[in-house]
Amino acid sequence: MLDHNNTTVLITGAGSGIGKALAEAFAARGAFVVLADVDAASVHAVAAEIGANALPVVVDLVHPEAAAETINKAFAWRGRLDLVCSNAGIGHHKKIKNELLGPETERLFAVNLFAAVRIAQAYLRAIETSGARGRLMITGSENSLSLPAAVRGRGLGLYGATKHGVLIMAEWLRDENDGALDVHVLMPGAVYTPLIARGLPDPAEAPPELGLITPERCAELALKGMDLELFYIPTHAHIADDMQPRHEGVAVALKALGLR
Repeated sequence: MLDHNNTTVLITGAGSGIGKALAEAFAARGAFVVLADVDAASVHAVAAEIGANALPVVVDLVHPEAAAETINKAFAWRGRLDLVCSNAGIGHHKKIKNELLGPETERLFAVNLFAAVRIAQAYLRAIETSGARGRLMITGSENSLSLPAAVRGRGLGLYGATKHGVLIMAEWLRDENDGALDVHVLMPGAVYTPLIARGLPDPAEAPPELGLITPERCAELALKGMDLELFYIPTHAHIADDMQPRHEGVAVALKALGLR
């Protein structure tokens, strides 16, 4: 088990959902938690619940300079930053043919993908200066790996594209920075966050195939995955099954092309 006692953890998107659950789980282990979120009321409320071990930071990660400013504030608080959970993300439901590729789409990519890149860059610069080894967990999605069977037809094409991007970016981060940075990718399936709650007020009415879990369960699996030093941290067994059509399709194509 990783020793989180007295360590400093930055969590983006900490005002609700998975981020809030992660903050509470780390605080329960004795960590100092920097809570970053665009929603001032929510992030201050979570910080108040945790107490003296929490520092709230109100930030909109759409702005290119926001990631570095947040990393610097977190590092300055206690002179160390042992773990960054790049968790902030927004949902998006629209079929690709209907995408206008305007401000809404730009914000989707800015928050879900580009902010994660900028956070990783800023964190690497900070730990290079301090000489410490860092740890980074990026929240991807089951959509990072496949088109999940339970959400077909729901218009998640560009949302899925951001989460595919997060995964391959994290894989390259691990390749490029093995000596300085431990990297993990959290890949949740359906988690009952405010994003889902808006369209599903009663979680008991969720289709069974979603396998809906609570943010607390997601955070529990995230910490367990880090304790086990896992790079991929999936939260649902069906994620492996949903990947099979892609594997099988590539195998069929290789055979048809005479390459295998």
